[in-house]
Amino acid sequence: MEFGIDRLINDNNLRKPLSGKRVALLAHPASVTSDLRHSLDALARISDIHLTAAFGPQHGMRGDKQDNMIESTDYRDPVHGIPVFSLYGEVRRPNAEMMSAFDILLFDLQDLGCRIYTFVTTLRYMLEEASRHDKAVWILDRPNPAGRPVEGLLLRTGWESFVGAGPMALRHGLTVGELAQWFVKKLNLDVDCRVIEMQGWQPDSGPGYGWPLTERAWVNPSPNAPDLSMARCYAGTVMLEGTTLSEGRGTVMPLKCFGAPDLDTAALVKYMEKLAPQWLLGCSLRPCWFEPAFHKHRGLLCSGIQIHVEGHTYSHNSFKPWRLMAAAFKSLRKLRPDYDLWRDFAYEYEQDRLAIDLINGTDLFRNWVDNPDSTPADLDRLAAEDESAWIDERENFFLYR
Repeated sequence: MEFGIDRLINDNNLRKPLSGKRVALLAHPASVTSDLRHSLDALARISDIHLTAAFGPQHGMRGDKQDNMIESTDYRDPVHGIPVFSLYGEVRRPNAEMMSAFDILLFDLQDLGCRIYTFVTTLRYMLEEASRHDKAVWILDRPNPAGRPVEGLLLRTGWESFVGAGPMALRHGLTVGELAQWFVKKLNLDVDCRVIEMQGWQPDSGPGYGWPLTERAWVNPSPNAPDLSMARCYAGTVMLEGTTLSEGRGTVMPLKCFGAPDLDTAALVKYMEKLAPQWLLGCSLRPCWFEPAFHKHRGLLCSGIQIHVEGHTYSHNSFKPWRLMAAAFKSLRKLRPDYDLWRDFAYEYEQDRLAIDLINGTDLFRNWVDNPDSTPADLDRLAAEDESAWIDERENFFLYR
């Protein structure tokens, strides 16, 4: 199969509208061609593309920052001599000076298929500013490695943030090209937005179910996104960022496991199996121990659980990462009602709202966990309505069937 970047490089006709235009690239470490050349370097070698600027999102264009809220600065690329503007530094929305540096922006970010991944918000901000400044945006489309399944609550009005770009489900099931079209329609943007589609993407085909396992190498789109297993778990395990439990940062299993020094994992799993066995399907849960080298519980031995979504136990359509983690949080509340679970700290520049609520785009999830009388059926009813509405809405924006 071909990603958008490869089609643009290989097809002279696709590139013709770029002739005579000032071109910018928005990219990160996973912005690579089929031969693993970074998109900036590959485009710079093409004589009919005039690169005048580049942009880097959270973690940097070349991947220089490890954690959240660690900012990158603007700089001049030492090889190509063009300015590289940071969209995760002094600004997160491109300003007028940045927008004046190009006529057409090539957007080439690998997404993980989850609303809170900040590249989704960067896409919205760039489309909005392109509309204001009469610039064109070309989306060089890439796979959604989590595939087409949908899960989680819709973001409610007033809960927009840098991890909440709009009223989509937490696990949205769209590519960045499809998301771009949704943003243009939803926000009523007057912008020249073109999608350079992939060829041969088959999100319903195993074993990758969204990621072409046998055809493309995995490159981390962010430092703690090491492989396809993480991408599959992320729509659930990302909620751990809003808790006191470790999500495995500082280990070789980030966002594929969770734990804490004071966690009784055997009792937790037993209760999860009793509470909502239907939410644990499609994966294997393995008790494990880990000691984070940095981040939460640094240097402490944690009792934890690793979520395995590879091998014969993985079922793409049965696995529900958001519900799995909901079962874990609810079970912990039942076993230890006074457990200090929710982390109260500045999260993606938000000071006054809890991270767990920003991640879910509402406080409904946290209230369900904390309510001693709420049941899995209550959350299922709440989520099913949102998921059904999103499935119907997104159908109009599919580019690949």
